[in-house]
Amino acid sequence: MIAVWAPRADRVRVRVLDPDGRIRQEQELARADDRAGWWRGDLTLGDGERYGFLLGDDERLRPDPRSRWQPEGVHAASAVYDPRGFPWTDGAWQGRPLAGGVISEVHIGTFTPEGTLDAAIDRLDHLVELGITHVELLPVNAFNGAWNWGYDGVLWYAVHDGYGGPRAYQRFVDAAHARGLAVIQDVVYNHLGPSGNYLPEFGPYLREGSRNTWGDSIDLDEPEVRAYIVDNALMWLRDHHVDGLRLDAVHALHDDGPVHILRELAERVDALSAQQNRPLTLIAESDLNDPTLILPREAGGYGLTAQWSDDWHHAVHVALTAEVAGYYADFADPDALGKVTRGGFFHDGTFSSFRGRAHGAPIPPEVPTWRLVTFAQDHDQIGNRATGDRLSATLSTDRLAVAAVLVLTAPGTPMLFMGEEWGASTPWQFFTAHPEPELGRATAEGRIAEFARMGWDPTTVPDPQDPETFARSHLDWAEISDPAHARLLALHRDLIALRRARPELTDPDAAENSVRLVVAGGPGARAWRIDRGDVAILVNLTADAVAFSRPVDSAVLVGTALPIVEETRITLPPESAVVIGPLVKTVPGRQ
Repeated sequence: MIAVWAPRADRVRVRVLDPDGRIRQEQELARADDRAGWWRGDLTLGDGERYGFLLGDDERLRPDPRSRWQPEGVHAASAVYDPRGFPWTDGAWQGRPLAGGVISEVHIGTFTPEGTLDAAIDRLDHLVELGITHVELLPVNAFNGAWNWGYDGVLWYAVHDGYGGPRAYQRFVDAAHARGLAVIQDVVYNHLGPSGNYLPEFGPYLREGSRNTWGDSIDLDEPEVRAYIVDNALMWLRDHHVDGLRLDAVHALHDDGPVHILRELAERVDALSAQQNRPLTLIAESDLNDPTLILPREAGGYGLTAQWSDDWHHAVHVALTAEVAGYYADFADPDALGKVTRGGFFHDGTFSSFRGRAHGAPIPPEVPTWRLVTFAQDHDQIGNRATGDRLSATLSTDRLAVAAVLVLTAPGTPMLFMGEEWGASTPWQFFTAHPEPELGRATAEGRIAEFARMGWDPTTVPDPQDPETFARSHLDWAEISDPAHARLLALHRDLIALRRARPELTDPDAAENSVRLVVAGGPGARAWRIDRGDVAILVNLTADAVAFSRPVDSAVLVGTALPIVEETRITLPPESAVVIGPLVKTVPGRQ
């Protein structure tokens, strides 16, 4: 049986091709009598067979909107792929909850020289040795061109064939589970890419007259479009054994229905989690600072597992770099780092100068702190800079070490961007490979013009269509053997091990966190004491030594430099941080 939703067509045929691309068979599909716009036929196709649809009297072949495999790209025929045929070996895998975890964000195309899922498998042991628990993949759904960030996807059910296609994806997940790693897949439900998007020819996938930052909005008023999204989410989790989804830019999901699509997703994923008896995670990226996303449904929330906190990133970025332009301006506030540590959001109903209005709402104190994903670097905050520069391009190794301490002792769930753990020097730039000359040129010119308006010399902004931009963005794994990079890598390992060993560092109660500004200099020149239960994080980002009080029973657990330790105080050299606490914990009720 073959079926396709195509309410805009007055005639639908399915065409089957042989391996050489010649027409082997063609069948008229019958309109279903359910009035929902489905067309069906009794044709049965085998694994790997090529096929596509003809709409009306048009002889141009269109890929299946629910295609699992596009071996020749998004403009070509689809291929049958049955995920049930994969020989899984993860039967004993019980999943990993997000609470207590550490995430590594990875782009498959630039993670290794080969840029494939199979090559990425060979680097999973590095993540395990680092202490990572969850690997989060940037979007892998089918897009046009050889390389892309992944946010220009047009066929959400297919894995980009340049990465190895669906079978390689299943091998990757299986290999990750064998090493104890959970897999989170980044998915994009708020827009479709500019090339290869044939969905509107089939049906009303897009909302007419409504656009977001990236193009036409998805029409969530249409039940079949909602089902297209929900079924896709369940596909990754059920058929590909993925452990969670990161939902891109959910603030761009315009839903006026009685049940928001995010709540519907959470309900369906929770049901699947119960059926499969393993934790399944939904993480939202949102610009709204709205705790509704992560509040339980019985409290009026959507019931998602977690959401990213850009505010935490902005506060730490300003603390480390003293950069206060644009949306960073408000985070020059001396209490910005303290506020995001205590409450998660900086803008929690306060005025945002960048937006010109009040923004956000406070997170209720009963919400566990791990429900916020916190980071000093990610794909957006690096790649959307004019030159794609990481913190390593401007910060000293000492400051990068302090960044590691802040990220890995934070109350939220920490996330590292690939290579951050060794202070990778390679940039991660905005790259595309649109085959259409006009689209490629428009993309490049738009990027350069955008940063020219911000005062950048146009000649310094990389051309996203230049293959060298993509090449420069690959990790250089040889850097790990360099002493400075090896020092940072060892520090990250020690901090993750400490986070796992000390329950104070994963305590979900925000009330246990307090922050005191010890030196109130300008941005980039401050010192803080962050207390998390019996553990204290001491941070000195000034040019002078700074003394902190020290409980007599505390010792240095991890540090970025050698402090001077005296009976009741500890003095940190410039640009350093230490974590102190009792060496022996007393468990209440035990001797």
